[in-house]
Amino acid sequence: MSRNEQNSGIALALSGGGIRAMVFHLGVLRCLAENGLLESVTRVSTVSGGSLLIGLALKECEMSWPSSPAFVSTVYPHLREKLCRRSLQWGAARQLLNPLRLRFLVSRANLLSLALTEEWGIDCKLSDLPQHPEWSINGTTAENGKRFRFKRHNFGDYELGYASSLEFPLADALAVSAAFPGGFGPLRIDALRYDWRKREWDAPAGSEQGVDVGYRYLHLYDGGLYDNLGLEPFFDAGKGVSKCQDDFILVSDAGSPLPSGFSFRSFNPRRMMRLADIISNQAHALRIRTFVNFVQQGPHRGALVFIKTATGTSPSSDTSRFVWEFPTTLRRLTFDQFDHIAKHGYEVARKIYREYGFGMARQVRRC
Repeated sequence: MSRNEQNSGIALALSGGGIRAMVFHLGVLRCLAENGLLESVTRVSTVSGGSLLIGLALKECEMSWPSSPAFVSTVYPHLREKLCRRSLQWGAARQLLNPLRLRFLVSRANLLSLALTEEWGIDCKLSDLPQHPEWSINGTTAENGKRFRFKRHNFGDYELGYASSLEFPLADALAVSAAFPGGFGPLRIDALRYDWRKREWDAPAGSEQGVDVGYRYLHLYDGGLYDNLGLEPFFDAGKGVSKCQDDFILVSDAGSPLPSGFSFRSFNPRRMMRLADIISNQAHALRIRTFVNFVQQGPHRGALVFIKTATGTSPSSDTSRFVWEFPTTLRRLTFDQFDHIAKHGYEVARKIYREYGFGMARQVRRC
């Protein structure tokens, strides 16, 4: 597909889902790269594993967005090797070997940030990110429940205000996006270190005024608590309209589907976890339904690459069930596990691309 046959670009949303999401999205990106489409990506929005993946991919390219040939020849094989040789999860745990870091035992996202810096070499600032594509790293503010996002030039949420990201570490932003309750606790930042500014709703840029956010510390959780798809920067679910003008919205959803069954005994704390999963699943489903309805209203709007899409002859054929049931962790994979998950992401993306295109889609369906 030639560039002039497409819309002005692709707005790419990569969901959360730990290491499963990282590798599934790698397969999706490989499909894009083999069709020469990474150059068409104008915006990226990520959550959790999606954020970690983009951070590591940029590191492989010296903080530049990879070209399609570079992704296939360098980024993909290098990340395959690293994710099968090292564990992000144990890297975070190893930070506790330093007694001075025991204070982060509860706020464990800080430990992941240290691991990303010291073991994975992500030692740059948000201001070092490339200008293109525009990248939104999504978290959740514990204090007010809003989407807290990081960009190249600033970070914050619409209720608190925004602060300059000139000196904010990229590793901290990535760790925030992966700070899921029960796995990694929140990352705590000292709000008094930053100059927060805010403007009235719909006021022109440049009218921002200094504000007091009202908290000494902010506790930032995984963006998946708010929107595990990373879709909100691109799509207004309330109005059912795109925020991206003519860009094609491509969503890669590697979230774990809600498993069937309820066999927990009375007073089992996992009952409460199950109820939380049901609530989260319903919120996720509503976002998906609204997006699908938007895409079906006209051509060239978007597509959904869903992890539970079967690529064989039946819904549970080939590697599909293994992939979507893979646990949400940040542990090291075997090469066989990596190849199964990445292949599934690649094949689902290729199936959707062949049927609908990424930029020439007539509709989207969730298989």
